[in-house]
Amino acid sequence: MAKCPADFDFFSPEVIESPFEFYKVVREQAPVYQLPETNIFFLSRWEDIRTVNRDTATFSNDFQDVLQGPDPSDEVKAIYASGYAQPPTLLTLDPPEHKMYRSLINKVFSAKRVETMRPYMEKVVDELLDDMLEKGECDFVHDFATPLPVYVIADQLGVPREDLRRIKTWSDAFASRLGGMADEQQQLEDARLIVEWQHYMADIINQRRATPQDDMISDLANNMIKHPDGERLMTMEELLSMIEQLLVAGNETTTSSLAGGLLSLIQLQDQMQLLLDDPGLIDNAVEEMLRMESPSAGLWRLVTTDTAIRGVSIPKGSLLMLRYAAANRDEVVFEQPDQMDVCRKNADEHIAFGYGIHFCPGAFLGRKEMQVAFQKILERMDNIQLAPGKNDLMHSPNMVLRGLKELHITYDKREVTA
Repeated sequence: MAKCPADFDFFSPEVIESPFEFYKVVREQAPVYQLPETNIFFLSRWEDIRTVNRDTATFSNDFQDVLQGPDPSDEVKAIYASGYAQPPTLLTLDPPEHKMYRSLINKVFSAKRVETMRPYMEKVVDELLDDMLEKGECDFVHDFATPLPVYVIADQLGVPREDLRRIKTWSDAFASRLGGMADEQQQLEDARLIVEWQHYMADIINQRRATPQDDMISDLANNMIKHPDGERLMTMEELLSMIEQLLVAGNETTTSSLAGGLLSLIQLQDQMQLLLDDPGLIDNAVEEMLRMESPSAGLWRLVTTDTAIRGVSIPKGSLLMLRYAAANRDEVVFEQPDQMDVCRKNADEHIAFGYGIHFCPGAFLGRKEMQVAFQKILERMDNIQLAPGKNDLMHSPNMVLRGLKELHITYDKREVTA
């Protein structure tokens, strides 16, 4: 018997791990679906999500206070109290306040500036591959997909490279808190790590205010924002909020896309061969990987007034879950959407980076990292396979982000012919 949406529990670990059957069912039967016993409406169609993203008055990003979940324990609260408050800046602000923060980072991540970074990215990728190639086997997540974007965003921010592993650990704590699936013990550990990061970063911010350097932290710490109360420097709390979002968005999603994209190529050797035969397809293949993987699986909106979508009444105060990962497999937009096709003509119509004023500011950077990475991987690695008996291909449990925990691969060093 055919399944219906009520046969699935969206919040269950099983559906979070393997959601695509659920996505297909809700797209077909209930594109605007109220999750049972909640005030959450789940949107799964591409056009609906784009429409919502265009209407920030009705569908607000100011959802920070309504997503606190169960009240944290006194121990967790005490840890956070030893750090800094976390005001809304980018992700959870609406116009016009959103613009004053967004304008500071738009030019830093412009397509023109990112293109000038290509030689630098190639150097980083080559250094990582140099360390891997002689071994013949690695955990691709740990040895390549994690350090590449962390190196890049840390270098741009101006954070010492020797702190790479600490930065990744801190970023994972932010991602865990955002994902909303941490148990009490994990919440304690997340809080400890987040406050540790805040004090670490506050020290760097104070250094950059005293002695600016050619990096993003210096720019953010010393440039004025056009606040309604007048031009001023950002507070420490605002700076930490901004840098946190840049850090998480700048590495977690790219790591997931790199790992998920390579796994798809390993599992679909015909697609791998197309890229080997014609490297000019790599840029389009990256768009298809982003469509298929959608590492930012979904984000929230708060409904500010009684409204309706597709005839479904949605009361004021409801939450929308904009499920980008479902919309990127919408049959109305993408032919045979569950099949990877590196030659897909409209692959770049995905909304993996969001849409509208909250379109991911690091989209150009993430795309370029992936393009450079896959070009170099296919140039320098041969016979890439899954390492026998070492992969369960499970993803980190997270309601918002989706990424493989590990990806053990074997490979040969490709002989370069003159």
